[in-house]
Amino acid sequence: MKIALINENSQAAKNEVIFNALKAVAEPMGHTVYNYGMYSPEDKTQLTYVMNGLLTAILLNSKAADFVVTGCGTGMGAMLAANSFPGVQCGLVIDPTDAFLFGQINDGNAISMPYAKGFGWAAELNLQDVYRKLFEGERGLGYPRERAAIMAKNRGILSQVKEVTHQDMLTILKNIDQDLLKTAISGEKFQEYFFANCQDAVIADYLKTVLAA
Repeated sequence: MKIALINENSQAAKNEVIFNALKAVAEPMGHTVYNYGMYSPEDKTQLTYVMNGLLTAILLNSKAADFVVTGCGTGMGAMLAANSFPGVQCGLVIDPTDAFLFGQINDGNAISMPYAKGFGWAAELNLQDVYRKLFEGERGLGYPRERAAIMAKNRGILSQVKEVTHQDMLTILKNIDQDLLKTAISGEKFQEYFFANCQDAVIADYLKTVLAA
């Protein structure tokens, strides 16, 4: 599985801690982690939590990533931004129990975490425990197990609802503020990681025109 990490500007100083915790857990399981930054508060591209949501949608809808780990100070803003786009099911995850339940019940494709609120002593251990509960074993099995069928049915209904209430990703990319879009995709490693992994040529071609403008 291709896992993308995206941090916004207020918590960019913690990128290395978050990345190392995610990599330490996910890579031994056979996953690959791509760090899309921000890498430090001084990065040229300053990502906001709204941009994190936009990037999350671009990566997931183009299949450049299979799962996105993002967040902000409280985790709520990035979660709301991510869920405003089609093809994204993002959960607010604070502790390992949240991670387990989100994986088993909701089986989404993104999580948002708080990197300021409650991020204190031994925070990196909580991160590792969260990622372990999220990525180990098979997801979507339901909890409790006897409710697995109805939970799977509700996940499908939610996906169908989002198909009705959202436009397709290419239309969104064309209609969204183009300066916002260009800033969001101008990060240091975006082009290197995204275009190597993107499986949607139409989205890739459009983003190339935005970057070239």
